Amino acid sequence: MPGGVSSPVRAFKSVGGNPVVFDRVKGSKAWDVDGNEYIDYVGTWGPAIIGHADDKVLEEVKKTMDKGTSFGAPCVLENELAKMVIDAVPSVEMVRFTNSGTEACMGMLRLCRAFTNREKIVKFEGCYHGHADSFLVQAGSGVATLGLPDSPGVPASSTKTTLCATYNDLSSVESMLKDGDIAALILEPVVGNSGFIKPTQEFLQGCRDLCTKYGTLLVFDEVMTGFRVAYGGAQEYFGVTPDVTTMGKVIGGGMPVGAYGASKEIMSLVAPAGPMYQAGTLSGNPLAMTAGIETLKVLKQPGQHKKLEANSKKLVDGILALAKENGHAATGGYAGGMFGFFFCEGPVNCFADATAADMDKFGRWHKGMLERGVYLAPSSYEAGFMSLAHSDEDINNTLEIAAEVMKMI
Repeated sequence: MPGGVSSPVRAFKSVGGNPVVFDRVKGSKAWDVDGNEYIDYVGTWGPAIIGHADDKVLEEVKKTMDKGTSFGAPCVLENELAKMVIDAVPSVEMVRFTNSGTEACMGMLRLCRAFTNREKIVKFEGCYHGHADSFLVQAGSGVATLGLPDSPGVPASSTKTTLCATYNDLSSVESMLKDGDIAALILEPVVGNSGFIKPTQEFLQGCRDLCTKYGTLLVFDEVMTGFRVAYGGAQEYFGVTPDVTTMGKVIGGGMPVGAYGASKEIMSLVAPAGPMYQAGTLSGNPLAMTAGIETLKVLKQPGQHKKLEANSKKLVDGILALAKENGHAATGGYAGGMFGFFFCEGPVNCFADATAADMDKFGRWHKGMLERGVYLAPSSYEAGFMSLAHSDEDINNTLEIAAEVMKMI
């Protein structure tokens, strides 16, 4: 396997050392093949929001598995999860399930171009929307982690219609939208692939207003934020409704999944209702649908996202206080069950700000925390994830370990 892994950031290239090989996970914990236990703040990169290997989710998935692992035909479970997504997400009246976030973003892009009859799109520096050719332009995440400006093998023709704006900078957005030839403005409504970067309320609302003004579709890529920062995603959290939404991670409860959705008017273009083609052999897979349904049932209970945000705040505030106490420049933030911080003065409002952080110090920090049983994302360009399974004891233990490591780095 290239680099010994199935996805690049897992290889620990940006923090040094060898990647941890997991054997099993449960609740807020992970265990490696040598039996070492970790408090896990990666949560399989976001899906494990109610905790790893939840008993009820596993029980229902096992029941579904007894009926078969894949049908390649419609199943009732798709309808049930679709209704839950439509009820929760303000922008979604119809939804199409896929097998990954990348696949959802590919379908979303074709849909936006078909609906507007325009080809150009605008994304933001450091925002990641999967590894499709059109999106691998200043894409943050694994690309930034590995120091690759873009990816070899992406033809110039694939990216010539992709423009890049600066996050939290409305003037850069309007300069690209004003000619009236942009199909879609696509963004992570909370950035998780340049580290954790929160938008200003004015920026998100400004993007909404500019898209309306110039006839451009506003797309929130909520693969990471969907059902994580709030039950209705970032669009509920900030009160700004896009035209199109992509989703993944949480809605599959740990199984491979993706989805894109919008109004009936827009989604009616998707085959077989309309002429815009997109398909998938395993789309709507019964195991993924079951895991998603059971996860959303837990998340829908009152107070769940308040608990997630309170715990994220406690962790981030504690880490920042310890950094200051030990003379380290640091800044960070949180939204619902998503958080992050940088070793720099801040504020960090865009990808360029994030690149000013001390990556060497982050590598030492990561190594120190890992050696003491705290598993954090192995890159300064990745967000962290809180789960409902994380206890006060977990967070207190993490902060005790952080206090020790901050003195060393």
